[in-house]
Amino acid sequence: MLVPRTTAPTLTINTLQHGEFDLTRENPSLMTLVCFYRGLHCPVCGNYLKELERTTSALVERGVSTIAISSDGEDRARQMADKIGAHHLRIGYGLPLTVARQWGLYISSSRGKTSIGIEEPELFSEPGVFLIKPDQTVYWLSVQSMPFARPNFAEMVQALDFVIKNDYPARGEYTGEV
Repeated sequence: MLVPRTTAPTLTINTLQHGEFDLTRENPSLMTLVCFYRGLHCPVCGNYLKELERTTSALVERGVSTIAISSDGEDRARQMADKIGAHHLRIGYGLPLTVARQWGLYISSSRGKTSIGIEEPELFSEPGVFLIKPDQTVYWLSVQSMPFARPNFAEMVQALDFVIKNDYPARGEYTGEV
């Protein structure tokens, strides 16, 4: 189980327009926001990534770099980038499901075409959002087994203002007996 204040798993992935993303080479002044999404087939993901695209500038102003990643191949990732109008948000593709598991993501199997008429991949990961500090430790995470009711990026920007002002520590780190 991935826990705040522990080292994040390795994450190296190709992106559409920014070459290879390697989490260990990221050097934001505050954190890196990694948003794992289900793929092109997911209409909820499209809307969610549009929100992240709109919010990326505000996150960057606070020292947070962003990337959205799925197990889709390059062509489907490009279609998603076009669909959401990705200009600021990096789009990564080809996430191995073994890596998705290391990040604690749930894996689902295909149920055919979705409500928007796009075939689901045979297997794909469910969503997760992570804030990773420059020292590669997990600051915050949210992992879901469904595409619905995800963390709100506008609220996250407000929360980051509080975190910055108060030097608020990562929480949820205790793993001892209770």
